[in-house]
Amino acid sequence: MKTVSIPDIGEVQLVKNSRSRTIKMTIDRNSTVKVTLPSWAPYKAGELFVLSKQEWIKEHIQPKTLLKHGDPIGKFHHLYFRSDETVKTVTSRQKGSALWVTHPHTLKHTHETVQASARKISMKALRVQAQNTLPQRLTQLAKKHGFEFSSVSVRQLKARWGSCSSKQEITLNFFLMQLPWELIDYVLLHELTHTKAMHHGPEFWKIFDQALPNAKSYRKQLHEYAPYI
Repeated sequence: MKTVSIPDIGEVQLVKNSRSRTIKMTIDRNSTVKVTLPSWAPYKAGELFVLSKQEWIKEHIQPKTLLKHGDPIGKFHHLYFRSDETVKTVTSRQKGSALWVTHPHTLKHTHETVQASARKISMKALRVQAQNTLPQRLTQLAKKHGFEFSSVSVRQLKARWGSCSSKQEITLNFFLMQLPWELIDYVLLHELTHTKAMHHGPEFWKIFDQALPNAKSYRKQLHEYAPYI
């Protein structure tokens, strides 16, 4: 067996099996990616197989982050945990900019049930933030840089920050609210550029650089973030 590290995926187990005739991949409930290869296949073939399925893997692995007391949620909220001896179930509520998760004193905030409740209310807050912020910002950037788009929608995307169809319909991931403002603008301008160039060739980057000088320099920063909480 060999373990390799794949960018944006993490550690992947490559296992050779004399009974295997093809390359197969599984993801367990702990989000561990395992690739089984025929005994005659080189490990490199397993790595290439994972890279070819990268987007699919991102859509199926579960986030491993642990939400903590005081965590910022997007741009306008913070998450807080409260232990209460009088309650028997986990509850959550929003009070102004604060997202409160109350749990029995017998449970820690790291407990799966508590984390699930925290994640649910946090995602709800992010969705509202995004719906109230991103379309307006997209319109501002479009007017400023001479782009046009037919529609914009905000929803959860599992592996992408945004998309643009051939009909100039732009879809934005509400997890964008977790990014710094300059990276939010980078993604919005990236999708707006696709209204003029539906590819990533030289023409695309020429148009993109006119709107955001040295646009490629932001790509590395974006890779430090993932569309989940």
